[in-house]
Amino acid sequence: MKFYYLSVLLLSLLVALIGCSKDDKNPDYIKEANCATVKADSNTYTLFVRGVMNASCATGGCHDAGTASSGVNLSNYAGVKKAFESQNLLCSVNHGKGCSPMPKGGQKLSPQVLTRLACWARNGYVE
Repeated sequence: MKFYYLSVLLLSLLVALIGCSKDDKNPDYIKEANCATVKADSNTYTLFVRGVMNASCATGGCHDAGTASSGVNLSNYAGVKKAFESQNLLCSVNHGKGCSPMPKGGQKLSPQVLTRLACWARNGYVE
């Protein structure tokens, strides 16, 4: 009879531990972005994303065409789209788990900018 109670107690403890385990995965930044207030026609690569990339990412010695740190060139549409499609860029700029926080040595981009970047991807990477 003691074995039964001990078994039930151990099983309950195991279920509780599994239920309380921490989720180590990053969110799907694109899927979870609130795009309700982001106007798609002004949230294009040309009108918005390029400016963010040039100011924060495609700078000399980082992800510009000449340096392309870690093989990532964010100085043109094709390179930015490729980095977004792999979701590595969004993970880095959101300072996600297991990603190298970017911009390196700089402040995290504002929540508004991060939302607009994710919405640009959700809306089909309009150039």
